[in-house]
Amino acid sequence: MQTGIIKIDGIQSRQDADKVLNALHGVWGVLDAKVNLNNHEAAFRYDEKAASEQDFEAAITEIGFGIRS
Repeated sequence: MQTGIIKIDGIQSRQDADKVLNALHGVWGVLDAKVNLNNHEAAFRYDEKAASEQDFEAAITEIGFGIRS
């Protein structure tokens, strides 16, 4: 099991957070995900044999949000 944190550009509302959560839960191998609106980041646990952090970044950018480095 692996953990990851991604900083997200453009997330402002609970609706945005829900979109991000849905996208993260759609990635194969995700075990748990949370979004913190105050610091604009998503934290998640996943099976590293099934997914990589790049998969999560792609899921977030596909729904229209940016990734902070």
